Amino acid sequence: MAGLVEKIWFENHPLGWLAAPLLWPLSKVFGAIARQRRNAFLTKSGEPYKAPVPVIVVGNITVGGNGKTPVVIWLVEQLQALGMTPGVVSRGYGGNAKQYPLVLDDTTTTDAAGDEPVLIFQRTGAPVAIDPVRSEAVKALLPLGVDIVITDDGLQHYKLDRDLEFVVVDGERRFGNGHYMPFGPLREQVDRLSSVDFIICNGDIALPGEIGMALLPHELVNLKTGQRVVANSLPNAVAMAGIGNPQRFFNTLNELGQHPIHCEPFADHKAFELDRLMALAEQGEHLLMTEKDAVKCRALLQQQPEIENWWYLPVDASFNADDTANVMNTIKKVKDGYGSPTA
Repeated sequence: MAGLVEKIWFENHPLGWLAAPLLWPLSKVFGAIARQRRNAFLTKSGEPYKAPVPVIVVGNITVGGNGKTPVVIWLVEQLQALGMTPGVVSRGYGGNAKQYPLVLDDTTTTDAAGDEPVLIFQRTGAPVAIDPVRSEAVKALLPLGVDIVITDDGLQHYKLDRDLEFVVVDGERRFGNGHYMPFGPLREQVDRLSSVDFIICNGDIALPGEIGMALLPHELVNLKTGQRVVANSLPNAVAMAGIGNPQRFFNTLNELGQHPIHCEPFADHKAFELDRLMALAEQGEHLLMTEKDAVKCRALLQQQPEIENWWYLPVDASFNADDTANVMNTIKKVKDGYGSPTA
């Protein structure tokens, strides 16, 4: 079903026009609500929470993953290198914590926090808090000495004030058919981009006014042993991806000379079942996945410790030096405008 929806949104599938009498009116209602929420934020009638430290939002105007999490990780690592103490907040999509806000630690599972917050925490070591009300997550981070906050997604979460907005655009799929959801993939109209601080184009060619980003892959990493190998060294592999655009992962493997005998796309934030993945892996000699999928699959491996042929591919966001300098200088100017943070 999800695959058909994406074909309607991004490939102008004929079934989209058959569904238009139902979906188009719903998209108009969604658009009216989205504009109302945005206007309430601009007029401050919604009384957004203003944190005592700078808040940077990394989001998008379309549904699904566009590469936000690699950007968040990149920002955290850049700010840490400058001596700052960034923290990350997230809604925790896909998780089901017993209570909120939840501040992650080494024992936090993806079942509780969702896959992306756990990945960010594991990769960066930065404080991460989740809460459907992101302002509460920010408040939970302040006692930890955080002096700048990055929110993973949340461009449309107007209960939280922000100092800078980054929008990540899928350079290949862009904005699909240009309609609001559910008839199209838009959360907000494309003219919203004129009000953000940075537009990041993930893949393909960045348009004027956009910052080009590439996702640089590393070696494949074994989930059990941590062994690293070059991607094209594993024969008869099967690939899977439960991300916003699974084909991007499969294309990356092909570019690395790894041509899986089968590629299995899953829905973003998919809750995997061990039996399903074991059956998938048995179609070949190795099972390849994204790093985001790997944070969920590690727990599954504890149930089957004999599995040694599951691998993931880490990637890093990469920008040219001029764009990096521009982004960091802008953030430093914003931070200089704040005094010492207080809880």
